[in-house]
Amino acid sequence: MVRICVAGACGRMGRRILELAAQAEDLEIGGAFDLPAAAGTDLPLAAGTPRAATVTLGQSAEDALRNSDAIIDFTAPDACVAHVQTAAELGKAVVVGTTGLSAEQNAVIHAAAQRIPVVYAPNMSVGVNLLFNLVSEAARILGPDYDIEVVEIHHNQKKDSPSGTAVRLVERAAESRGLRVPDDCRYGREGLVGARPQDEIGVHAVRGGDVTGDHTVYFLGQGERIELTHRAHSRDTFAQGALRAARFTASAAPGLYDMQDVLGLR
Repeated sequence: MVRICVAGACGRMGRRILELAAQAEDLEIGGAFDLPAAAGTDLPLAAGTPRAATVTLGQSAEDALRNSDAIIDFTAPDACVAHVQTAAELGKAVVVGTTGLSAEQNAVIHAAAQRIPVVYAPNMSVGVNLLFNLVSEAARILGPDYDIEVVEIHHNQKKDSPSGTAVRLVERAAESRGLRVPDDCRYGREGLVGARPQDEIGVHAVRGGDVTGDHTVYFLGQGERIELTHRAHSRDTFAQGALRAARFTASAAPGLYDMQDVLGLR
């Protein structure tokens, strides 16, 4: 039995992770928390979660983590880093789905991974992680004769741009093509930018409505194009992936992992 703690429990992702965890026979909710003002609140879960009709929110990350094995974090960069540091001090594993972290904040995650298991991934979806591999292969096989463009669409409340998933897709394509990120990337185009260089990856973010997440990588050649697309229909795919990552940490040694490790894709 893996006991999970959920940060940002009142958010859409946090709430859904708790609901799915309550339905899983091999998981237990050890704690949950959100902003300090919510401490002590009984958070009701949706129908179909008989083992935990409500979850009482803890006073802090430290409070909620004490009876847990791993914390799952889909919050904001500053809060996420603080939660990771607390988990490292308590010897608890971490699953990080928060995106938009700075280089300095990423360094904190890497430092924590020397003490505890950390699964850090921009996207927990099984399908997206397969897409990462497909993009690497396509970029390698098609080579420089095919221009690469990445387009992502998200709901109008998303704060970071481009998405963490788009960034990872660009990194995988660039690695296979021998290009550098961000030096060889063009983030949007405006004005008289001239002809498109061959050694460039275009990156474009679209925001609107309630789109959970669409990502398409275009490989555009002479006379043909290949499009690799993933569309998320609900947040369940990310929530289930996060729970799968939490299960993975139960037997993992201290270190930095991503969903490729969790899914056995490397």
